[in-house]
Amino acid sequence: MEKLRLALLSGGISSEREVSLNSGSQVYEFLDKNKYEITRYDPKTDLEKLVTHAANIDVALLILHGPYGEDGTIQGLLELLGIPYQGAGVLGSSLAMNKLASKKMYTQAEIPTPEFLDFTKNDNIDVATCVEKLGLPLVVKPVCAGSSIGMTIVKQESEFEKAIKLAFRHDDFILLEQYIKGIELTCGVLGNKNLISLPVIEIIPNKNYDFFDYKAKYIKGATQEICPARIKDKIKNKVQEYALDAHKALFLKGYSRTDMILFNEEIYVLETNTIPGMTKTSLYPQAAEKAGFSFSKLLDKLIALAMEK
Repeated sequence: MEKLRLALLSGGISSEREVSLNSGSQVYEFLDKNKYEITRYDPKTDLEKLVTHAANIDVALLILHGPYGEDGTIQGLLELLGIPYQGAGVLGSSLAMNKLASKKMYTQAEIPTPEFLDFTKNDNIDVATCVEKLGLPLVVKPVCAGSSIGMTIVKQESEFEKAIKLAFRHDDFILLEQYIKGIELTCGVLGNKNLISLPVIEIIPNKNYDFFDYKAKYIKGATQEICPARIKDKIKNKVQEYALDAHKALFLKGYSRTDMILFNEEIYVLETNTIPGMTKTSLYPQAAEKAGFSFSKLLDKLIALAMEK
């Protein structure tokens, strides 16, 4: 059988560059070399080479996170070059990367999400009004950033200024969001026309972390991840339903992973990831393995879905 000529993209120029490079290396290791002729590209340095090679590329596998990798930018370039790629297109990638746009789409689709306020760098932010609307603690985060970068849980008004400055370092738009303390859950979706929801994962950061932040995500042993989650069947079914609803509301394709909070048997959708972490031990591959997809088989499936488009 003739091998597929596969472009593996990782790295890029976002603040999640190192995570992307590490993930790309693991993906390369688990790709079946009998099926794929693999060339690696780093968008930070190799865009000209990618364009030059385009006619000889059958499919691209994007292991990129954050702006310029997950926001529709690289997806648009690949579409101009006529290269199929896994996951969401330009519209879905852009919507999901923008937390404010996502919130508005969730609300329109009647998907429950925490209350929020949004601001730009030019706005005067009145702390008292924000606290009256959202209460304390509350969450401050940049609109377009991944891996909880730039995010703070504000517990008292004196912490506001520092949290807002941090969020604005990563974006010109920020969200202030109602803080809901509960059980952190995540659920993946897989497929194009025929969607399936994967087993739900329960996320338990250790006591050193207020939430599933960048360090809790990537430092070994910082977080306990339980799959399937220890929740009632009716809650599990609802979480899986909301993951599918969010996937559809944001016009996604191929796969996604939606993060949620469970509090008093009420579920709140936080955000949807269009290129979930893709090391063998990342959340999405863990859930896929429980559903019968080894890491290599999951990569095969994502590539097949890309070619299907």
